[in-house]
Amino acid sequence: MPERAATGALLGLALGDALGYPTEFRTVPEIIAGSGPWRTLEPPRPALVSDDTQMTLALGRALRTATARGDLTPDGLERPLRAEFVAWYRSPENDRAPGATCLRACALLTEAGRPWQDASQVGSKGCGADMRVAPVGLAPGLSAEQRAGAAQLQAALTHGHPTALAASDLTAHAVHLLARGTAPAELVGALRAYALAHRTRYHHDWLGDLWTRAGDADPERFIARGWDECLAVLDRLRDAVRTVSPETDPCLATGEGWIAEEALATGLLCFLLFPDEPVTALRRAACTAGDSDSIACLTGAFAGARLGADAWPARWTDRIEHRDELTALGALWDA
Repeated sequence: MPERAATGALLGLALGDALGYPTEFRTVPEIIAGSGPWRTLEPPRPALVSDDTQMTLALGRALRTATARGDLTPDGLERPLRAEFVAWYRSPENDRAPGATCLRACALLTEAGRPWQDASQVGSKGCGADMRVAPVGLAPGLSAEQRAGAAQLQAALTHGHPTALAASDLTAHAVHLLARGTAPAELVGALRAYALAHRTRYHHDWLGDLWTRAGDADPERFIARGWDECLAVLDRLRDAVRTVSPETDPCLATGEGWIAEEALATGLLCFLLFPDEPVTALRRAACTAGDSDSIACLTGAFAGARLGADAWPARWTDRIEHRDELTALGALWDA
């Protein structure tokens, strides 16, 4: 198992975010023309982050609050998480190109007495749900049920589409497996097996009646839609790991990452192309035609969970925004 896996994952996520934030919305030729070869990309000074890291920290703080009170429960997480998301929505720092789904849902969450299920955007499977879920895979002492339920609940507060729920569950599970020593070569198979085992399992205690908003005949068919889309992209990922050249844009194989399942797959692909070279993996993830900051933050979370805090050079971590809070959360969970 890696040393300080939680710290490594959180720092890696923020570093990937900072590296990809300036390259988002640009084509690969445009990135190379402006910044040079992708293998030489460096985070800016200061290394500012986007809403990806901001919302990851919001979730991390909510998890810390919820678990400080005892065992993690749906109500115990929903209350502080809702408060953190509303605080993020109202913050003057929320000026980093936040996603439209998160803004719409959080605006509704500000209304006292509104059930969170009424705020959830059940038609959205944007990557905003899984870009922030890594803390659920890192927090110690959770059962498999708590981890899955928390991953899906945190997604559902904003993104209620079943694929957003399933992709967030898979992302947290991948971080958890890597932090506990799963070999990169075994990861895709383990995630496929997990998806198949959970394909028709709806977490009623955590999600309540969310499924009724989507028009499906029953909760099992609602959640199966999400797992099926994730299984399809995992099959693409399995093929891509064997065939893709590291010199080509990973988005061409597994998607541009604007939607949840593609963000997961492309973030994993960049990590799996360079499982022992975390800095190279981050650079590859940031030099992509798609949602570069979200892809790179996921790549950083996977690499940091596997390799620990020492994966990242001090010249990078010293300049990252929110470094103190990231390392404090990491130290709490590593302890």
